[in-house]
Amino acid sequence: MNKIKRIAVYQVDLPLKEGSYNWSEGKSVSVFDSTVVAVETEDGLIGYGECCPLGPFYLPSYANGVRAGIKELGPHLIGLDATNNFYLNKVMDQSLKGHPYVKSPIDVACWDIKGKVANLPISSLLGGTSGEDFVLYRAISQDQPEEMANKVKEYRNQGYRRFQLKVGGNPDEDIERIRAVSEKMKAGDKLIADANTGWLSHEALRVVNAVSDIDVYIEQPCLSYNECLAVRKKTNHPFILDESINNMRTLLRGYKDGAMDAVNIKISKFGGITKAALARDICSELGIAMTIEDTWGGDIVTASIAHLAHTTDPRLLFTATDFNSYVTVDIASGAPKRENGRMKSSTNPGLGLEPYLEVLGDSIMEIY
Repeated sequence: MNKIKRIAVYQVDLPLKEGSYNWSEGKSVSVFDSTVVAVETEDGLIGYGECCPLGPFYLPSYANGVRAGIKELGPHLIGLDATNNFYLNKVMDQSLKGHPYVKSPIDVACWDIKGKVANLPISSLLGGTSGEDFVLYRAISQDQPEEMANKVKEYRNQGYRRFQLKVGGNPDEDIERIRAVSEKMKAGDKLIADANTGWLSHEALRVVNAVSDIDVYIEQPCLSYNECLAVRKKTNHPFILDESINNMRTLLRGYKDGAMDAVNIKISKFGGITKAALARDICSELGIAMTIEDTWGGDIVTASIAHLAHTTDPRLLFTATDFNSYVTVDIASGAPKRENGRMKSSTNPGLGLEPYLEVLGDSIMEIY
């Protein structure tokens, strides 16, 4: 009854409101290349998912890779039950080794279908929401120290109280960035210095030692897990891992080694809601704080984040993100929107949104 009949793929550009987004080692993006996937069942139900890699130089993922992967993977999924999430993921893993980001929008679209079949929001299928809403953070794009510090007031006026500072460049400049932004912090604010793998271990140690008097979280200072662990052992700052945590094995290894106090769970990095929710539940059992997010995206990615974040224990939800507030293009009606630095998931069935087909345009690929 819920068998997959068709998979359609759309490409959409998402320009940034602030012009560009800059992070470690001089990386920068001004327009994000996002892929929207529509999965249609034989009954005519359509579910939607989205994947938007942060350029080809962040994680081992890239926009054209999403589309190429779906072309390879899609034929194996025609005729499968869209609501049988675990079996669907098993088939995807057998049919295409690795490439979890390719599988993510398909998995999310099938969760959307599952919610529509049950006439329930995805949050209800994940166990129900906690509280009225959840807390968001704002990323501060890498810039000169004073410019980054000036952004704090602007973002606080929008309701944000958690600020993720993009560092991972020249260590001396990063020390200045952290100090300049920390001076703008107020009681109740949280500051995260996110290096996005940009420091060598000796550079990371210089930075954490130079800001030892500042209340700041250190996030993913180095490229490798072992380098990050070495830095972790030599600082008293709370520690967050992101890029190093991409599956259950690395998550459990990080817990065993005491490598982090919090982790970033990016939905597409794990391969969709099914596995991201499993990672979330493992963290909940182990008492690991979490940021629920993705690499980037528009309204559909933001809705996916909202359902997973809103069903996470508020004590363990360190923060989440609202990517659709960063971009100039709306791609769906009914998507969650930021309200005073917080957000809540939709109570409508599935993801709770409907794409603007006129914005998505014609499909660039259809698989039957």
